[in-house]
Amino acid sequence: MKNTQLTHIHEELGAKMVPFAGYNMPVSYEGVNIEHETVRKKIGVFDVSHMGEFLVSGPNALELIQKVSSNDAAKLIDGKAQYTCMPNADGGIVDDLIIYRMNEEKYLLVVNASNIDKDWNWIAEHNTMNADMKDVSDEYSLLAIQGPKAVEAMQALTEINLSEIKFYNFEIGEFAGAAHTIISATGYTGSGGFEIYVKNEFAEKVWKKVFEAGEEFGIKPIGLAARDTLRLEMGFCLYGNDIDDTTSPIEAGLGWITKFTKDFVNCQNIKQEKQEGPKRKLVGFELTERGIPRKDYVIEDAEGNEIGIVTSGTQSPSTGKAIGLGYVKTEFSKIETEIFIQIRKKSIPAKVVKPPFYKR
Repeated sequence: MKNTQLTHIHEELGAKMVPFAGYNMPVSYEGVNIEHETVRKKIGVFDVSHMGEFLVSGPNALELIQKVSSNDAAKLIDGKAQYTCMPNADGGIVDDLIIYRMNEEKYLLVVNASNIDKDWNWIAEHNTMNADMKDVSDEYSLLAIQGPKAVEAMQALTEINLSEIKFYNFEIGEFAGAAHTIISATGYTGSGGFEIYVKNEFAEKVWKKVFEAGEEFGIKPIGLAARDTLRLEMGFCLYGNDIDDTTSPIEAGLGWITKFTKDFVNCQNIKQEKQEGPKRKLVGFELTERGIPRKDYVIEDAEGNEIGIVTSGTQSPSTGKAIGLGYVKTEFSKIETEIFIQIRKKSIPAKVVKPPFYKR
């Protein structure tokens, strides 16, 4: 079990710690609902230093990235980030990730913690053009500072104008005394804020300064449990739940990050699937009677026939509704279609809805 640079702080704060992707991580401090509401209304900080970071550089960096990723990274300019996925050869997804363009010949790829080795091997396998690759995952700490008060609270820590950093853009500069910090207007909560990449030696100092600056704004540390309910309210996919090696980008509703203007791994088969239409689709749903949907619960039609499976589900703290994501046969994917979730041998009615479930 690996620790982050901040594990001892989480333990001192009384966090409930759990193993996650090979790391000892805080799942909650005060409770999921309190932490969830803190991010929606004020400002919260996640330690997500378990995430993986790869540097791809050199004259052939873009060529390699274009080959392994579904989105068109040629559209990136310096200081811009892009959400994308890496399709595998069988129609599924190796991982979803964010690509940051530092300059014309230098890119940062941020990947899921559980997939670091798999992703590295996959990219290396396709690096026939000899781009320079470096795994810097163990050198960086990552804080997600999320919530509507994030810009106002964090401005005291940097001379960079945080209010001018647009969504999916980033700046590199000094933050809380740490030089060469990546300040990225990205996140996984739908409540605004930043993700801050710092070298490990600065992590503890930056954490303390962030909490000092945010104290008057009601800042709190937030665990992985609230991270999950926040992302689910936005309808964001979680790798290992809603997307994996067996789910295609088209089924998962990720056609918007799948660009056929270039050649990438398995693009012809994915293009054909898009043209013909997938046999199943990832949909959002709300229960219309009491119950809480959970991963792997069966989805049925009105006659009790199995038509799909729940991939993520929870009681939404912001809306008070029971919500979820799941794959259903395409004919059941239209908005307002009635479906049924098997919960403790009962069929609980639900309706298909279009995420996000929560709107700011």
